[in-house]
Amino acid sequence: MPSTPSEKTREIDANLIDVLRHRVGKDERAAKLHDWFTATVLSLRDEVIDRWMESTRKTHERESKRVYYLSLEFLVGRLLRDALSNMGLTREMEQALRGHGLDLAAIENLEPDAALGNGGLGRLAACFMESLASLDIPAYGYGIRYVNGMFRQGIKDGWQVELPETWLEHGNPWEFDRRESAYLIGFGGEVVGDGDRGDRGGRVIWKPAEQVEASAVDTPVVGWRGRWVNTLRLWTANSLDPIDLDAFNAGDHFGALESNLRADSLVRVLYPADSSPAGQELRLRQEYFFTSASIQDIVRRHVQYQGDVRSLPDHAAIQLNDTHPSVAVAELMRLLVDLHGLEFDEAWDVTRRTIAYTNHTLLPEALEAWPLPLFERLLPRHMQIVYAINSRVLRDARKQGLDDAAIAAISLIDETNGRRVRMANLAFAGAHSVNGVAALHTELMKTTVFADLHKLYPDRINNKTNGVTPRRWLQQCNAGLVSVLKDAIGDAFLDDTERLADLNKLAADAHLGERIAEVKRANKVALATQVKALTGIAIDPDALFDVQVKRIHEYKRQLLNLIETVALYDQIRSHPERDWVPRVKIFAGKAAASYHNAKLIIKLANDIARRVNSDPAVGGLLKVVFVPNYNVSLAEQIIPAADLSEQISTAGMEASGTGNMKFALNGALTIGTLDGANIEIKDHVGDENIVIFGLTAEEVAKKRANGYVPREVIEGSRELHQAVHCIASGVFSPDDPGRYTDLMKGLYDHDWFMVAADFDAYHSAQRGIDRIWDNQADWREKAIRNIANVGWFSSDRTIGEYARDIWGVL
Repeated sequence: MPSTPSEKTREIDANLIDVLRHRVGKDERAAKLHDWFTATVLSLRDEVIDRWMESTRKTHERESKRVYYLSLEFLVGRLLRDALSNMGLTREMEQALRGHGLDLAAIENLEPDAALGNGGLGRLAACFMESLASLDIPAYGYGIRYVNGMFRQGIKDGWQVELPETWLEHGNPWEFDRRESAYLIGFGGEVVGDGDRGDRGGRVIWKPAEQVEASAVDTPVVGWRGRWVNTLRLWTANSLDPIDLDAFNAGDHFGALESNLRADSLVRVLYPADSSPAGQELRLRQEYFFTSASIQDIVRRHVQYQGDVRSLPDHAAIQLNDTHPSVAVAELMRLLVDLHGLEFDEAWDVTRRTIAYTNHTLLPEALEAWPLPLFERLLPRHMQIVYAINSRVLRDARKQGLDDAAIAAISLIDETNGRRVRMANLAFAGAHSVNGVAALHTELMKTTVFADLHKLYPDRINNKTNGVTPRRWLQQCNAGLVSVLKDAIGDAFLDDTERLADLNKLAADAHLGERIAEVKRANKVALATQVKALTGIAIDPDALFDVQVKRIHEYKRQLLNLIETVALYDQIRSHPERDWVPRVKIFAGKAAASYHNAKLIIKLANDIARRVNSDPAVGGLLKVVFVPNYNVSLAEQIIPAADLSEQISTAGMEASGTGNMKFALNGALTIGTLDGANIEIKDHVGDENIVIFGLTAEEVAKKRANGYVPREVIEGSRELHQAVHCIASGVFSPDDPGRYTDLMKGLYDHDWFMVAADFDAYHSAQRGIDRIWDNQADWREKAIRNIANVGWFSSDRTIGEYARDIWGVL
């Protein structure tokens, strides 16, 4: 018998129908599924708005300090299921829709993934925004409302094809235009006055040659149990003169729209390729556009409610998510000095006490250093401010007795590489806190990229290990597992993820292990169905699902995984008498459009898949699939179905990783290096419940320094040599035998990412995985230990640490 609808269900149903008729404009008998989707979002949004306004009122009444999180990416994924869950209205909405013969899951699947990010950086920002709201911390997230985002990944003949994302094709029912929050953003032009003076007697005026308007679009971000709602504010760009009518009427129809196109280009694509000067300029324009709009908005709000800009650090905490918004240091200085009349040194003190910087990478190319002529041409006033800051920083360094080499490394201007503005150094100098995102990463910051700045400011670097929101990455994506866990230990873990530790006393319980295994298999069956639909490849849910899904990059070493797959393929064919563990190797991830080797690795994965999957000699013992267009929604399907999590980056090169946390939280075992947060995961789950292999970061550095010869390693390993030879000689690319010759030659010549150096250890570790899998009781106990002991990796814990140690808001 169907249950009687609750009063709340009846209320939601009435609102749903009202919205469908009066805001969507459809009668329920004529409405299509997409109409119901829009009505569902808008009716839920009405519930959210009341909480949103209440949160804002409380912030003003309490004069609370706000957090402002600046990020070029926010990979938020779909919002409907998240908001329903956090508002506690999933069951009521489900019942209301069922009354009209509709399935909530089908409606949720209509929502496109917001194309606002690419990988871990953007997903972390989204987790942080949700945790800020869940901890009742007033906050704004600031970013760009990308029209087409990164790209939609297609696979054609095994190659990645970049296609435009069209997530806004039918509008976005979650967002609100805030036309009153609009700011002019300048580029180029000239500066009149003394660039280092801020007193009113020597006022500096920047006269930009070009301006665009940044206009705000807001999306509410709901915290757990709906107690608090924060704001994600994204900027869109408008031309001040959308059409030059004189040019249009003179016949230059395209030229008449040039200014409109220039503005539009700022918000079209995330990370436009910067291999050309035009691409570099667009990247810098894009970063300054969103940073300037955000800083102007923050200062405007502060002055409106508090009056004096000198008190900004008491009411605002600005966090820079990686190096992209580093120009915020110079922009805030410009506003304080040029518009609000502060002395330079006073403005510098206000700026430093307001801004904090999170570093996410040790890769030099990701730290951003702009050609000085480009920076000065686009942002002439900011160039003056950078020089003025640099003079103060270098004087401090000289007073501290640092030598010329250290001073050159500290300088905001790189004089060795064609003169470039070092944005990471600017962020470090202009922040009161500089944090890494895992313990190892933070220590390496002190000894590598920021070694000399650390000597100058020894108290500035601190660690804040990343975390993930358990709402999306457990409760919403793995409802079956949550149900089993609630039966086993109660529901306290829903509010405090560290209460998952209560599972430890039940880790060896055979019945619990069987129930969790049943959920895992159901998730694998669902994923197998999805993989078949996306790739045409049938996979066995009873096989070990061995998963590596992340951005394609050489340091993440998808290539190591693929070479080991080839070695395993060879061994299965050579030794059919052995009792091999059936495996499905699942890959997914996007390669940057201009990253040749990464795109070649995707092609290699598909070439290997084509050969292995059609070879009857391996039967059902090995399958390889590359799942296209990896995004948040796909991750929500793959992660709960994974048995083995591949976290195999070159030690010392992954800042943290968050996929490792999500997989462990959902009961996958990790095979990984001592890199990023793997180290801390190992500390929490125990050495016996994770499989670690390979060189340490220190050993990698020593090998590179001491003349590592990879050729000797390759020729000394039978399995490695045979696999590399097969790939290089065209066994997997008969249509183009030389396709992978250069890729394999790179391993022989330099092997910068230590693929050959770690191969034998990795291959051995994988056979160890086979042995654990063969003892399913042991595997299940280890899976439970992982679930039980990674509650610490909640983004609630991470945000709590930021709030106490950096922002001063708890």
